[in-house]
Amino acid sequence: MKLKNLLFAAVACTLPLALSAQQTTSKGPVKVEVEKNGNTYQLLRNGQPYFIKGAGGTSYMDRIAAYGGNSVRTWGTKDAQQILDSAQKHGLTVLMGLGVVPERHGFNYDDAAAVKKQFERVKADVIKFKDHPALLAWGIGNELNLSYKNPKVWDAVNDIAKMIHKEDPNHPASTVLAGINKREIDYIKTNTPAIDILSINTYGGLAQLPEQVKATGWQGPYMVTEWGPTGHWEGLQTTWKAPIEETSSEKAAVYKSRYAFSVERDTLNCLGSYVFLWGQKQERTPTWYGVFTEKGEESEVVDVMQYLWSGSYPKNKAPHIYAFNLDGKKAVNSIQLKAGTKYQVLVDAADPDQDPLSYHYELLPEATNVGEGGDHEDRPVAIPLNLDNLKTKQVAITAPAQKGAYRLFVYVKDGNNNVATANIPFYVN
Repeated sequence: MKLKNLLFAAVACTLPLALSAQQTTSKGPVKVEVEKNGNTYQLLRNGQPYFIKGAGGTSYMDRIAAYGGNSVRTWGTKDAQQILDSAQKHGLTVLMGLGVVPERHGFNYDDAAAVKKQFERVKADVIKFKDHPALLAWGIGNELNLSYKNPKVWDAVNDIAKMIHKEDPNHPASTVLAGINKREIDYIKTNTPAIDILSINTYGGLAQLPEQVKATGWQGPYMVTEWGPTGHWEGLQTTWKAPIEETSSEKAAVYKSRYAFSVERDTLNCLGSYVFLWGQKQERTPTWYGVFTEKGEESEVVDVMQYLWSGSYPKNKAPHIYAFNLDGKKAVNSIQLKAGTKYQVLVDAADPDQDPLSYHYELLPEATNVGEGGDHEDRPVAIPLNLDNLKTKQVAITAPAQKGAYRLFVYVKDGNNNVATANIPFYVN
């Protein structure tokens, strides 16, 4: 058995000893509430302090529990019963998303009938799942403030929050924002006073979030419901406007430092966080936001999350990428290649455990059918690679014959289900 699997098995075997009786045996609702002590807020679950060490997404719940996490977040109630049951099995809780439609998806908050229909649908979900012992809280919508104009959405959110208080007195209500600014906070403070907790999605700005929260005038409790790498909208770009993605090793460093400067540091108002994404998804690239590959291989970010959650790194760590060059250049150099011409590729990587490494490459056209706010995107179809020395750290690639924007990906694997990832955008003339 591989080292990481041995670690997982050892932790998993001892896990029930660390769980309280209410997590493992309760068959009814577990009371969750926000407690204020002077200027300090904390979450109480069954009367005990509960700081959220969560993951956005419901894949690999066994690994969340084994690595020291305690909660998962959903964006809606699809498969909610199965998710809640699985969370309960693994000693986890669930921030259950409620599917409130954002204006950018065509919903008209001036349409009273449509708003009422949505309210009744959400109410039915609350009634259906409110008594599950794994339920932690409700997340009303996701990023309803993204690309919106009609502030009546906050009236609808407030009506749902009031309904939750009536139908489910055991669990607090929250709404999830894309970032934070004073305008939305003013709307919410005025029109949505029934909200118990503010939830915020942020990426590159995580380290500054406590100061931003104070600057907007929000003095209540909040949780960070998405955080992760530098977002594709806020980092560096090539001259043809292709966003430049951090390597998995660069991501691991920023996850650790930004968490330390925000979630860990704000002991007054922050109730915890959900790292994004505990799984894999296509969003600009197949590797940008997921901390796993499609095969379930774990990146260096997972090692960091185990450290942040439990205080210990895994026995066997993921490989580390120091550099990834194409034609002697880095991604920030806006690399342009000639069609049909051969170019050198070099990966500088190492494994902290001295495991032998293998190198796997993939060529994709730049994604063009892209979404907003995490909306669904189709993964680009891979282009057959013409490589010399296919699985080594130094290969030669022949540039595609067709003009356009591309990305070359490398996956560095250690044979223990660990991986390091990087990609370089380039343009073929």
